[in-house]
Amino acid sequence: MGKKHSKLTSQDLDDLKKNTYFTEKELLQWYKGFIKDCPDGMLTEEGFNSMYKQFFPLGDAKDFATFVFNVFDQNKNGRIEFKEFMYALSVTSRGNVEEKLEWAFRLYDLDSDGNITRDEMLAIVSAIYKMVGKGVKLPDEESTPEKRVDKIFRMMDKNHDDILSLEEFKDGSKKDSTITQALSIYDGLV
Repeated sequence: MGKKHSKLTSQDLDDLKKNTYFTEKELLQWYKGFIKDCPDGMLTEEGFNSMYKQFFPLGDAKDFATFVFNVFDQNKNGRIEFKEFMYALSVTSRGNVEEKLEWAFRLYDLDSDGNITRDEMLAIVSAIYKMVGKGVKLPDEESTPEKRVDKIFRMMDKNHDDILSLEEFKDGSKKDSTITQALSIYDGLV
């Protein structure tokens, strides 16, 4: 079974060179590591969750990793293929602010309807709080996920309809340094 995915096709490589911020050499290195970790060419949700657990050992990263997995899994087949992995990694690690904000919007828009509801925001923020654990001291106005979501909606929801459009999210995120800093979490890692 591993033989099926043991080579990256020239067509896939060309597509990735055109549509990511990685060089051919980098793509080939990433592919080698991806196939080593995922011999069948597919990253499962369980494998993805294990990766996140290593990065956040003091908290519970499972919920957040599942949300991120769902954004990486563009074709929604329950597995992340190498191309999907590299598309997402390219945006999150080397994309510009606009690309990163659009990617983050897709993360928060859990039902993919083009809007972020308060409940969707709360689900993601709660998962983030669980992931970072008790090791992070937060200001009182952000000491709970609910308080953080209230603060975000006060800042971003310009028409006060309890729904964030892509434009409201992008405009508000650019004004909140904690969000723009979080978007840079993968910068320099790859």
